[in-house]
Amino acid sequence: MYKTIEETAIELGMPEEQVRRLVYEGRIRSTFDGDQILINSGQFSTYFEQLERIKEEIEIWRNTPIPEDIDVKDED
Repeated sequence: MYKTIEETAIELGMPEEQVRRLVYEGRIRSTFDGDQILINSGQFSTYFEQLERIKEEIEIWRNTPIPEDIDVKDED
């Protein structure tokens, strides 16, 4: 499904100017239909999958307790 830059910015949660810059840099694939730039939203499915995986990994990392260091000696 093709969306405009404005719709894509809302979907990605990014400022519109940032999406526009990424399109002009060629980092987001787009098509110009004569009136406006259209972006295929299917190209972001991998982005959202990776974002969810990274969020899960960060949560696991935060919940993992720090192990006691075996080299520390209590000198009291």
